[in-house]
Amino acid sequence: MTQLLLQNNGASLRSVSPYLEMGAYEVLWAQEGATFKTIADRFRKEPDALPSDLVPGTEAEKMAAWVLDHLRGLGVARFGVCVHRAGEYPQKLRDARHPVELLYYRGIWNLVEAPSVAVVGTRKPSAEGIRRTRQLVRGLVQAGYTVVSGLAEGIDTTAHGKALELGAPTLAVIGTPLGKAFPASNRELQARLARDHLVISQVPVYRYEQQQISQNRLFFPERNVTMAALTQATVIVEAGETSGTLVQARAALHQGRKLFIMESAFQRQDLTWPPRFEARGAIRFRSTEQLIEALRDDG
Repeated sequence: MTQLLLQNNGASLRSVSPYLEMGAYEVLWAQEGATFKTIADRFRKEPDALPSDLVPGTEAEKMAAWVLDHLRGLGVARFGVCVHRAGEYPQKLRDARHPVELLYYRGIWNLVEAPSVAVVGTRKPSAEGIRRTRQLVRGLVQAGYTVVSGLAEGIDTTAHGKALELGAPTLAVIGTPLGKAFPASNRELQARLARDHLVISQVPVYRYEQQQISQNRLFFPERNVTMAALTQATVIVEAGETSGTLVQARAALHQGRKLFIMESAFQRQDLTWPPRFEARGAIRFRSTEQLIEALRDDG
């Protein structure tokens, strides 16, 4: 992996090894009780630290070798690592409540800086929801926005698929380590995005392999938080009362991002969340044109 330069505020520059930082990040996650919150809290106490400053170097190197070997076994021969305070880490991620210190990625990293909008929603959309998603993505692409989603079933898959159909870039933030796909039916789609677009994961590889599936499910809502931070706005097409999409809705508002909810969601008598989020600042929209106009109000 390529050496990076540590970002600083005037002090001397220091080279950073993504390999070592990856190993150290994984060691932090391997510690008992580690969560995104506990790790973020640790870096708040030591804001100038890198992961490698917090664990013994020998442990970091040993773990990095394990991760590299494991990812190769999953078919991930090439990937990148982005470390906070080094290289091209997106500062907008710091708006998250518990910002991540390290990201894994495959594909074109520069896509993270493109104007982008997250299009998310239920895994079991209606036929009308799918039609609306396709129409929405067309409008966003024509307006110059990169479509971001989570590679889940339903709305996510439709959003990525329509962007690809239009020949437009699309970015996925996944809830598994690189090399794993969920749902499995999206493995080929994920591979295509990793090859020609961008796939990002914040999921620690070692921890994921050591714990139960039920515990790994917690990584999915956390990726929604990061997705919200990476994008200018989040658009919800359809979502149920307990949808993980609402995690992203809350995160977007907390991070000062725009949150858009389709008018059709307000018309459903079985949903209580649309008016709640509207009262907190979400924007109701009735057409793609109205959405684009509101996005452009951002400047």
